[in-house]
Amino acid sequence: MARSLLLPLTLVFLLTGLVSARDWNILNQLKGINPTTTTTKTSQNGLVSSKSPNLNGYCESWRVNVELNNIRDFKVVPQECVWFVQKYMTSSQYEDDVERAVDEAILYLGKTCCEKKKCDGMDAWIFDIDDTLLSTIPYHKDNGCFGGEQLNTTKFEEWQSWGKAPAVPNMVKLFHEIRERGFKIFLVSSRKEYLRSATVENLIEAGYHGWSNLLLRSEEDEKKSVSKYKADLRTWLTSLGYRVWGVMGAQWNSFSGCPVPKRTFKLPNSIYYVA
Repeated sequence: MARSLLLPLTLVFLLTGLVSARDWNILNQLKGINPTTTTTKTSQNGLVSSKSPNLNGYCESWRVNVELNNIRDFKVVPQECVWFVQKYMTSSQYEDDVERAVDEAILYLGKTCCEKKKCDGMDAWIFDIDDTLLSTIPYHKDNGCFGGEQLNTTKFEEWQSWGKAPAVPNMVKLFHEIRERGFKIFLVSSRKEYLRSATVENLIEAGYHGWSNLLLRSEEDEKKSVSKYKADLRTWLTSLGYRVWGVMGAQWNSFSGCPVPKRTFKLPNSIYYVA
């Protein structure tokens, strides 16, 4: 009799555990429903070293949905996920994800009609700069925020003016692969025009050279949204006769609007959102 009851009771406990884990929701946590005990240890740079598996799952889901552009217009990363975003953006997984995007872009290049001996000079490729060619991760490390608070633009632009940003992993390789195939490379950034000298020096120091044009935001451009500004530049390039084969950026504003490029490549970045 005891053995016959043991199996059903065991199944009940297992299923209860599965249901409670599956139904975990950050909103319930905030309301005090079904609390989950977590042990946290915050280091000086803000990275939490221990969290519950359920919180891990929530934060990974949040991050992935940012990358899919399902979560938009967020001002800050949820406080309970700042540690997770920092952990990912400074991990080898982030570097592997960038490398995979680079590999896919190189595969795509093989399908285009542009080869150095055949190009007529009108085949173009667009790169964003921040977190596409140059990494802002050192800034976030130094300031310990990783999206946990709204970006201090004055402080951030000061950091950009130092010209010390390193190259995003694997992107120097892709940049020169595209350039050597005969594409004209256009760098389209939301950086302000007064940062031009610092940006050029930083790009060269990081290993980039040979682009056709560096396009930064003028005072007039600052009246537009970043998405509109970048779409207008694609329209301008198209009007000049350029065929834009690809656009690569870490924010969805690099791709939105018309004209739509032949192919887009999104690099991971859930630290901030710029419309």
